[in-house]
Amino acid sequence: MSWFPEFESPDRLWALLLIPVFIVVYLIFLRMKKRFSMRFTNTGLLKRVARSQRRWTRHVAVALSLSSLAVLTLAWAEPLGVDKVRRERATIILMIDVSQSMQATDVAPSRLEAAKQEARRYVESLPEGYNVALIELSGSPNLRMPPSVDRGVVLRAIDALTLSDGTAIGDAIAVALDALRLAPDADGDKGVPALAVILSDGANTDGADPLAAADQAKDILPIYSIAYGTENGYVDIDGKREPVPPDYDLLEQIAQRTKGKSVSADSAQALRDAYQELDSAYAYEDVKKPITGQYVLVALAFAILAAVGAVLMASRWPR
Repeated sequence: MSWFPEFESPDRLWALLLIPVFIVVYLIFLRMKKRFSMRFTNTGLLKRVARSQRRWTRHVAVALSLSSLAVLTLAWAEPLGVDKVRRERATIILMIDVSQSMQATDVAPSRLEAAKQEARRYVESLPEGYNVALIELSGSPNLRMPPSVDRGVVLRAIDALTLSDGTAIGDAIAVALDALRLAPDADGDKGVPALAVILSDGANTDGADPLAAADQAKDILPIYSIAYGTENGYVDIDGKREPVPPDYDLLEQIAQRTKGKSVSADSAQALRDAYQELDSAYAYEDVKKPITGQYVLVALAFAILAAVGAVLMASRWPR
């Protein structure tokens, strides 16, 4: 339970001003009682000890009563807590790199096949209300699937991806922004969240500057990137071994500039972990909920303790 939450009815918090008023009244009462008791000087030592014991019990009971009143006031103001609830609607744009470097087998069975397999798992795990779009990330990026809730069509589009030439990440980001405008708006809701996921080894070869494109997307589309491959990755082209190390730095800069996140997937398990991290970071939203009941329980606990103190004090009252 948070002691500093938001309140549905903050105007009711004025009642907390009564607490210091009660404290002042109580102190005045104690001073008046002290002056009255000083008129009687024949009180025995035993009675003075008993009175001292009752005094601390009385102070504690009063403090607990005021605490109960304060917490009840907070409950009256209708405090709001925060709960994480899975999003019902969102648009996810997948950009899968199909350049020649993605045929490297340093991530089994190959970078491209690993990306396609895990993209399938990710799409299948999304809530039904999510729109999913697919962009073929090559030297000339192509929107293979506009935003749709039809999982079967999206999965078939992923399976149909094949190797191509070149990688134009900046152009792919521009295509993603255009695709976002195609996302259906259910019930006229314009506030549907969206994100893009780049599945690539990050080696940009063509098109617009990726970082300039990321700057254009930063207030519109968070971009998460999953980097494939290892520093020892290579491909065989015309019988010649060509090294194809991933460009982690570029993908990380794109993610940072768009308020996304970049992770590496140099193995199948690392890739699954990356998707789980993406899911936990984005698939839930903070939803405010009433937590008045928690405050009432705390106030009740204070009240019970105050009542116990009052009973103890009464049991020691001199007869």
